[in-house]
Amino acid sequence: MHELPIEDFLDLHTFAPRDVVDVVQEYVRAAHEAGFREVRLIHGRGKGVQRAMVQRALDSHPLVAEFWDDPRAHLGATVARLAKPHSAPSA
Repeated sequence: MHELPIEDFLDLHTFAPRDVVDVVQEYVRAAHEAGFREVRLIHGRGKGVQRAMVQRALDSHPLVAEFWDDPRAHLGATVARLAKPHSAPSA
């Protein structure tokens, strides 16, 4: 298990490819809990394998409203807009 910093971005270069999907899923959950509405996942350009893995994980994640390639990163990063946090019910 990895200890994830909860910031508005996550650089996936430090994780083994076999762990990327789990890391993305956990990071999105933690970022949503921390109140972030938008996060940036840095996966690198290469052949696009890791980009595809990240975007599949985002596509199936219930806390992701939408995602897109970060135009500043030339396909090296993906931005995800997270679902609005649920407000606590009033008493």
